[in-house]
Amino acid sequence: MESIPEKYLQALVEISHNINSIQNPDELLESILSIGLEQLSAERGFILLNDASNPNSFLPGAVRNIDSDKIADSKEISLSTITKVKQTRQPILSFDTLSDENFDPTRSIMMNRIRSIACAPLVYKEELLGVIYIDSQNERAQFTRQSLAFLQAFANQAAIALQNARLMLQLQEENALLKEEFHRIFAFKEIIGKSKAMDRVFQMMGKVLNNDATVLITGPTGSGKELIAKAIHFNGQRKDKPFVPVNCGAIPENLIESELFGHKKGAFTGAVQDKKGLIETAHGGTLFLDEIGELPLNTQVKLLRFLQDRRFTPVGRVQSRLAEVRIIAATNRDLQQAIREGNFREDLFYRINVIHIQAPPLHERRKDIPLLAKHFLKKAAKRFSQKQPSITPEALAVLTDYHWPGNVRELENTIERAVVLDSDHKIDVDDLVLPRSVGNSNTISAGMTLEQISQLLMEKTLKATEGNKTKTAEMMGVSLRWIHYKLKEWGLAG
Repeated sequence: MESIPEKYLQALVEISHNINSIQNPDELLESILSIGLEQLSAERGFILLNDASNPNSFLPGAVRNIDSDKIADSKEISLSTITKVKQTRQPILSFDTLSDENFDPTRSIMMNRIRSIACAPLVYKEELLGVIYIDSQNERAQFTRQSLAFLQAFANQAAIALQNARLMLQLQEENALLKEEFHRIFAFKEIIGKSKAMDRVFQMMGKVLNNDATVLITGPTGSGKELIAKAIHFNGQRKDKPFVPVNCGAIPENLIESELFGHKKGAFTGAVQDKKGLIETAHGGTLFLDEIGELPLNTQVKLLRFLQDRRFTPVGRVQSRLAEVRIIAATNRDLQQAIREGNFREDLFYRINVIHIQAPPLHERRKDIPLLAKHFLKKAAKRFSQKQPSITPEALAVLTDYHWPGNVRELENTIERAVVLDSDHKIDVDDLVLPRSVGNSNTISAGMTLEQISQLLMEKTLKATEGNKTKTAEMMGVSLRWIHYKLKEWGLAG
């Protein structure tokens, strides 16, 4: 290969400075292509990148003056040149294809009157990242034999810059995820609970930690479904990989597909650049689909396809990609009822309902309420940088008696509000702001469960009998053993 002329050497110095200062891979590809076209005075070109999900396939990166959908069309470009460069990993340059004995008068060259072609591999540490292809349809292209040495040197620099940009982007994404979870090591100890209802949850969580089974977590709003999902991820074999949560009900219907699967630049109005979807972002880790029951039916179809073979197609693209992702879904809806109403696909339900975990409402785990209240007291005091207040037995009794329609989230908000309003470092009944006042705490209200009503009835009967359990059992028509069992279950045995 001939030596590089002085003008090209100076250009390489400037090129090296420019492309190595760009950290965004998409911007870098555009810059690499622009430099190549400018230095060779050509008007058309593109960069093909290796498809990570399919080693035998290449995807268009930057494109200039060629329809990206026609890159695979042999009538538009010299596919034989690209194929040869990929196979040999050696650059090819012709400054006059019509007189070059190495070029047959192929259909593409004749139909498009391609006069000059330059094509070089982008190789980094023996790995083929892609190829850069440039051609010209007029005689103004400044292709010479010496341009080949420049083209190879330029392609080598471009490959290094591209790999560095990719590594930088990967580090930035991982850093963002690490910051989000910084100092938050989710383990079962982070889920407060000693009740039988939570024991069942812990047992099921333990069984799914180190496998990739799809998990469906159901339960009312505020019952801790995302906390369960995080505990599964951060205690399992994927703990060092991304945990990517997405609230399916919070994203507009016309954007949910793009958010999940990504999109190609120009795929729709507002798609000003290629975008990686959340599925691809979660590659190697866990994608948490919260409120999956809110997904539109057309997106449900595409999600089902992904669950079947772990392949997805970004909006605006033709070729599919592969993502190795564990799916954990959650919902507060009755999906069986949604299926009957035609709002949720039955086949998707069976795909996500491989392992089912039921997050219990707070009123079914009253034994945990004092533990949770004290945990949230400590958390709130730390958040507001103030001394942790104590909580009176009377206040704990009111919290335990309340039916908590908002579940754990409502309890946490109640404690946080009490800490903010507290003035004597002691949370008492007067510091609790609840929809139902303490004076009416012994009344039956709409929305209470049979379990709550039974507890309320027993408490009132015990009060009427001055704590005589035998008389209470007789008046309620139950066994004394039942009274003792329920007192223990509800945390009232003392």
